[in-house]
Amino acid sequence: MTDEDFDLDYDELVSAEDFLTYFGVDYDPAVVQVNRLHILQRYHDYLDQAAEMPADAATRRALHAEQLTRAYRDFVASDALTEKVFRVFRMHEPRQIRVGLDQLLEHLPHAAKV
Repeated sequence: MTDEDFDLDYDELVSAEDFLTYFGVDYDPAVVQVNRLHILQRYHDYLDQAAEMPADAATRRALHAEQLTRAYRDFVASDALTEKVFRVFRMHEPRQIRVGLDQLLEHLPHAAKV
């Protein structure tokens, strides 16, 4: 496999199933159906953490396969809410903000002054 072959093949991958099949990762379709975006984001995050991307296509493909397998397994053993891949899952609980009536009345020109 040449670098160009790998790059061309990689550019054609669209779905989580495409990635898993291409890299030879055995998967349960039920796990992928529920967690597809989370798996792909975690895979991307793991690749970003790699110190350096290998120049050799075969080594690069092996690294991708390893990180995709790792990402998939995260969601076999856990779930999206626990893993918190996306920012929305890491947000804090909603906060309560109190605004006094006097503060509201200050901004209304037609409100009577008390």
